[in-house]
Amino acid sequence: MENRTARGRHLARGKPRRKKEKYIGEETKQGFFQGVLTLMFSQVLIKLLGMIYTLYLTNREGFGDEGNGIVSSSYQIYAMLLTISSIGVPNAISKLVSERVAVGDHKGAHRIFKIAFATFAVIGLIGSLMLFFGAGIISKQWLQIPEAEMTMVALSPAIFFVAISSVMRGYFNGRQNVKATARSQTLEQVFKTALTIIIVEIVAIISNVSTEWMAAGATVATTLATFAGFGYLFMYYRVVRKEIAAEIKSTVNYKYERVKTIIKRILMVSIPIALTAIMSSLNKNIDSFTVVRSLKEFLPESEALAQYGILGGKVDMLTSLPLSINVAFSTALVPAISAARARKDKKTIVQKSSFSIMTSMLIALPCTVGMCVFAEPILNLLFPNASSGAVVLQISSLTILFTVLDQTINAILQGYGKLRVPAMALGCRCYC
Repeated sequence: MENRTARGRHLARGKPRRKKEKYIGEETKQGFFQGVLTLMFSQVLIKLLGMIYTLYLTNREGFGDEGNGIVSSSYQIYAMLLTISSIGVPNAISKLVSERVAVGDHKGAHRIFKIAFATFAVIGLIGSLMLFFGAGIISKQWLQIPEAEMTMVALSPAIFFVAISSVMRGYFNGRQNVKATARSQTLEQVFKTALTIIIVEIVAIISNVSTEWMAAGATVATTLATFAGFGYLFMYYRVVRKEIAAEIKSTVNYKYERVKTIIKRILMVSIPIALTAIMSSLNKNIDSFTVVRSLKEFLPESEALAQYGILGGKVDMLTSLPLSINVAFSTALVPAISAARARKDKKTIVQKSSFSIMTSMLIALPCTVGMCVFAEPILNLLFPNASSGAVVLQISSLTILFTVLDQTINAILQGYGKLRVPAMALGCRCYC
């Protein structure tokens, strides 16, 4: 009798607990898919807006492929410094924050955010100063494109704003609030598109359609847009500050760590992620250092710059479209898998990983086939005044499927804590 009663009490206690666990799992699952859809919609909108100003610049009299060549060469240097100062930061912060939030340690999660913000503000400032003061040497001696000096100077403040924005986006992503990231990125792109057109038109009138000055004007718009994106994140943080404070008060399982230990943990997570991006950026920089120099031996300087503009402007923009859409998975997967791993929920990890890989293939395959088969019509439609480069687009489109899958698998590995594997894989690829 006693055994039967004890068994009844056990069943009564166990049944609601299973329902609660099921409900929590469903809620987390819905949050992940909603986050992916939100980020996908945001990335599609961002890419469409990016295409608008790229089409405008490429078809603008006095800019064209030569202007794209100047901007692209500057952007590769900017991207390399940006990679060192901030790429890998959102995923690293979101991973560490989501692990703390998953076990109820909101105080520890917020402390990671504050320390990361201060650390990367310093790193971002150093990156900005390096580009500002080194613009002349880089453009004249390294790139041998003196026209790129002003574009680099105009881009230099953006490194600081992107670095601190990356920390804030990582914190919000780690709290499973990807809407803040999506909105800030969309707002940034809206500003960038509008300001690029306005500033370039003003500069064109003032400078009597100088390609060099117009390229610098386009990058001024980028810097102002990054400031707008940071401004939104800062205001949003102020709005949710009371909610964050309430979460900190309800903290359980708080684990105190020294500032030095937290910085070390952030760097240990972000550096392997950043190394992956640095190697990709180095490949692009090798192109910017070598392509124009090599082409100058066979073509006039302006024609060599225009040919590089085809690769760095039109082709890269088109082939990066599916990658930009798929970035929703790499953004949402890292905190989701990190949180599931902290809870030891292997089923959720498998489900989200399988779904993400399958969807990435569905995104990449049509894009690969479409750009390879219809390269010439696409360029004629989008760039009627500068439609050359069909063969380059066809060759580059063959890489889309592999780069998209690579992006998703890297995010899964990073969320699971296998941070060195993506960097080692890319290192092998670069070596080959």
